[in-house]
Amino acid sequence: MSTTSVDHTGISVPLGEDYPEIRESVRRICQDFPGEYWRDLDERNAYPDAFVKALTEAGYLSVLIPEEYGGSGLPLRAASVILEEIHAAGCSAGACHAQMYTMGTLLRHGSEEQKRRFLPGIASGELRLQAFGITEPTTGSDTTQIKTKAELVTDPNGDYYLVNGQKVWTSRALYSDLMMLLVRTTPADQVSKKTEGLSVLLVDMREARGNGLEIRPIKAMVNHNTTEIFIDNMKVPVANRIGEAGKGFRYILDGMNAERIIAASEALGDSRWFIRKATNYASERVVFGRPIGKNQGVQFPIARAHIETVAAEMMVRKATALFASGLPCGEDANMAKLLATEAAWHAAEACLQTHGGFGFASEYDVERKWREVRVMQVAPVSTNLILANIAEHTLGLPRSF
Repeated sequence: MSTTSVDHTGISVPLGEDYPEIRESVRRICQDFPGEYWRDLDERNAYPDAFVKALTEAGYLSVLIPEEYGGSGLPLRAASVILEEIHAAGCSAGACHAQMYTMGTLLRHGSEEQKRRFLPGIASGELRLQAFGITEPTTGSDTTQIKTKAELVTDPNGDYYLVNGQKVWTSRALYSDLMMLLVRTTPADQVSKKTEGLSVLLVDMREARGNGLEIRPIKAMVNHNTTEIFIDNMKVPVANRIGEAGKGFRYILDGMNAERIIAASEALGDSRWFIRKATNYASERVVFGRPIGKNQGVQFPIARAHIETVAAEMMVRKATALFASGLPCGEDANMAKLLATEAAWHAAEACLQTHGGFGFASEYDVERKWREVRVMQVAPVSTNLILANIAEHTLGLPRSF
């Protein structure tokens, strides 16, 4: 199994409530954005500008950016804590969390010139890097088979890529200035490995919209401001390519691992919100002359969700520690994402069932949060793909697809 091949010597996993000052500060910010705020946005399918602005001004969206570029220079664990607390407060970081996990690709593989050009603006909030263009309508989770292509064009005024293709489920594209875009720069039939020939481009959407880039919103079950993107002869300067041409798949793995850890952290927060909500309601709601929380049929699902959440948190902390140490963490990030999102889903089910009919009333916020955590079984990366990956790469079972 792969777990035996990684040296974990020197890796420490903190216990207890780490980053207490950050946690308390995030909780105070979230108090200004109660359920009514999110219900109104949900009703209008609107973007939480005020919430994102508050987090930006507090410096919480730039925690991973090094101090020399205007950020806090904190590890992924700090970002994990921030997102966990946001969701534990009943808010949602879906409008802004991409800025954290895309940092992995830019920080680890971007050039010094690119970092100095983009990071200060991202740190200050002048620029938003919220869009990650990977998924395509015809390829779904099979990332190596993407069809969006970028052809190198030599130009005396500066070489550029001419990009054509389509992306889907690219959330926040309408509210982002920059987009990390995965393209194929070498045709699939001309590479020896299917993971080769892919490149990452940093697209300035302020220039590209109306010049080869069209963004159309997709109305979905949850208010994640997701879109589909149509690309027709869009020009992207070669200077905006992250790292070497053809090595993009390896580069985005950093972003994907961070994304899964972040999703798991949000799920932990959601789970805690549901457990607290269900516990309070079960203690207060009286039916047949007694609190419904006295019934084991009500107690046990809530208790089981709590146990699953505590166990999932340890996996999230381990994956985060490995990521911060630069060690392979794909397996751990996958397991953390699966365990945390399933704990959140079970907590959501227990909470909705505990509330009975009132769980479907929007004023209780349970149904909104229930919809949000259901998405996590599908994205980022579906539960079934995680199981297939673990079966093949950890347990050594035959490849299933």
